Amino acid sequence: MAAFYKMHGLGNDFVVFDARERGFALDEAAARLIADRRRGIGCDQVIVMERAKSGADAFMRIFNADGDEVESCGNAARCVAQLLIADKDQDGVRIDTRGGPLSCRDGGGGLITVDMGPPRFGWRDIPLSRETETAAFPLRAGGKEWIAAAVSVGNPHCVIFTENAEQVALAELGPQVEHHELFPARINVEFAHVIAPGRLRMRVWERGAGITQACGTGACATLAAAHRRGLSPRAADVVLDGGVLNIERRAVDDHILMTGPASLAFTGDVDLTVLESRA
Repeated sequence: MAAFYKMHGLGNDFVVFDARERGFALDEAAARLIADRRRGIGCDQVIVMERAKSGADAFMRIFNADGDEVESCGNAARCVAQLLIADKDQDGVRIDTRGGPLSCRDGGGGLITVDMGPPRFGWRDIPLSRETETAAFPLRAGGKEWIAAAVSVGNPHCVIFTENAEQVALAELGPQVEHHELFPARINVEFAHVIAPGRLRMRVWERGAGITQACGTGACATLAAAHRRGLSPRAADVVLDGGVLNIERRAVDDHILMTGPASLAFTGDVDLTVLESRA
């Protein structure tokens, strides 16, 4: 049996395992079983907290619902940070990920602030399959040519600004953009529009997970792309299907700060051999 926490950040939900003291072997097949909403526990991502080798408080492994292990997840970082802050009885923690280190602190009132580091705009950093001006480039999907932006915040994002993100056929366009030949590692897809200065609306198709209620790294990427294009100031509230994240692109060092809630839904134990037998 393995103990888990079921958590979410604005509806983007996770099954979190703490393997810092006791090893927990998880592969792609097991992650898919756990994430299955009909035959498993159900979640957008499966998270494993491991002992860090660098002096950080933990190393966070992230598996999407399709089983692929990915680099970073902002909403999951807030959830893991909340667990670590409570466990260590301190105001801040550092989490290592495949996408880089994340500094997290208690924001008060149930909020967690995560320093996501600076955004990266180089076409190789994202990565793209060919040299491209990432601030604005044409992208064809759904029989239409869009103007897209690309940015990495530890994981890859394609941000498309529209007149009204609510009217976008996300279930149709999301997978087309995710698997576009320009993105060799696939990509997370955000459709966004400006509500007002300092307020953006965003909907997301997550690579390997599909439509989710929120995406922390996607909100960071959207603010970074909007500020780069002159569509937003350095700080903005990003309105997601599941709620609002405050995102700031700090002038002093270009780091992106993400502030939002982390919520514990319930705890439990799972026997992976039982899941496997019912697959």
